[in-house]
Amino acid sequence: MKLVFIALFCFSLNAVAQTQTELNQEAYAEFAEADKELNNVYQNILRTYKSDSQFISKLKSTQRIWIEFRNAELEMKFPKKDKSYYGSSYPMCKALYLKELTEERTKKLKVWLNGIQEGDVCQGSVKSV
Repeated sequence: MKLVFIALFCFSLNAVAQTQTELNQEAYAEFAEADKELNNVYQNILRTYKSDSQFISKLKSTQRIWIEFRNAELEMKFPKKDKSYYGSSYPMCKALYLKELTEERTKKLKVWLNGIQEGDVCQGSVKSV
């Protein structure tokens, strides 16, 4: 019985343990998934509002500016030119921060798909539900 417990305990420790490289890869996979969702939402907005050329032009402009903002935010968070200053966890931290910023942007853009309650006098170009 003790042997079974020890074997299970050792297995569970190995199942949880990860190298920094694995953690970095996992973080980048999470960022890639968040970026994929952002792109899907963006494409859905383009389709939904395709008849409003002025809105589409502003959306595209805003998205380009947001990418610049996202990159500037990352540089502000990790300002050192030599990224080795932050150690081996830098790639993971970078990916997790990019994921966070991307999820925030996705949430903001989803408003144009989900809509706002009719009667909201500040809805602007967002459709009513």
